[in-house]
Amino acid sequence: MREIILELHREAPAKPAEGQPCNGCGVCCALETCPLGRLRFLQRHGPCPALTWSADAQRYHCGLLLAPGADSLLGRLCARWISAGSGCDCSAEVQS
Repeated sequence: MREIILELHREAPAKPAEGQPCNGCGVCCALETCPLGRLRFLQRHGPCPALTWSADAQRYHCGLLLAPGADSLLGRLCARWISAGSGCDCSAEVQS
């Protein structure tokens, strides 16, 4: 098992258990770029440039889904493609 140090906002919620609802912890997107981000940013490795901290909500969001037009058909397809709202699929073990 490889150890990686992530720098996330100190107010970010703790990573939920795999399969639990997403709480915006940001761990998954800080670890790797999703397929949508790979297409948009032409980046295969590293944290996703679209990972966006919301001070008001005290959580991370996908900047691509916050963009204008995210409520359109294309936006809904993108949300489905990254599995937004379907729960945590990140198996990383997090230590504080």
